[in-house]
Amino acid sequence: MTVPPNERPLEPDTAAPDAAEFDSYRAHLMSVAYRVTGSRADAEDAVQEAWLRLTGLTGAERAAIRDRRAWLTTVVGRICLDRLRSAAVRRERYVGEWLPEPIVTSVDGADPLDAVVRDEGVRMAAMVVLDTLPPEQRLAFVLHDAFALPFAEIAAVLGCSPAAARQHASRGRRAVAAADPPPRASLDEQRAVLERFTAALLSGDVRAVAELLHPDAVLIGDADGKARTTRRVMVGAERIVRFFAGLLGKYRPGAFSGGRPVLVNGDLGVHLPAEPGGDGYLDLDAHVQTFAIRDGRIVAIYDQANPDKLARLPLG
Repeated sequence: MTVPPNERPLEPDTAAPDAAEFDSYRAHLMSVAYRVTGSRADAEDAVQEAWLRLTGLTGAERAAIRDRRAWLTTVVGRICLDRLRSAAVRRERYVGEWLPEPIVTSVDGADPLDAVVRDEGVRMAAMVVLDTLPPEQRLAFVLHDAFALPFAEIAAVLGCSPAAARQHASRGRRAVAAADPPPRASLDEQRAVLERFTAALLSGDVRAVAELLHPDAVLIGDADGKARTTRRVMVGAERIVRFFAGLLGKYRPGAFSGGRPVLVNGDLGVHLPAEPGGDGYLDLDAHVQTFAIRDGRIVAIYDQANPDKLARLPLG
């Protein structure tokens, strides 16, 4: 007797996606997605969407994938390219400067994202440079130079020829080299500089603050008009010193002393919790600040105050 098809026992799907296998790729995929988008939220969404696409394939389609890690990398890249192009439209309405969403982890090294932020390519100074690249250049540069994806596969993501993908990566590489973002200083050097900087700032020692800043240091704030920070890039140690000195008089005494050290994209930074004002003083918004250091001096301060980008802080 012939058994109806819908009553036959199912054959095991030897190509079924394995959650444990996917989890072994998660840190890699998060690194790809974050470096392409500059957004932790978008990166997490892209990685999850890649998993859903993998599980949505038929057994035969999954069996045809020779290298799942490479396949997932290209899928994440394609999703992130769409996110990056959408972000470019959103930025046209953004108030002030735009900084990448920080990945904040604890200084004890117990966060699951530690594997992502250990990569020097995700330090804030490097991410800020990537943000200046057009989407196609950024994707091609990141996928090829950071993750060694062949240009033929990058071209498939971009919808162009391998030669064009190579050109996009080359232009991105030149732009990054020209920007020359400071390399990651050791945590010991960062700690020594930031402890001196914080002590000088809180004590009002203007001269000591100035000595720790490179003459051409920059201060970049990001708030989208939802918190207080500088709206334009501030250039020059003298201007930055005056800016910080002015802040000390606007907020309640001791308001800045509640900062605690955190790792921001793998570098030492500071989380300043919100503090009420009153009695003529301004309310202090929550901030996450990180610093770029070269030759023992601060060359850039990144002040993230946009509450939307601080919503995922592991500060509980």
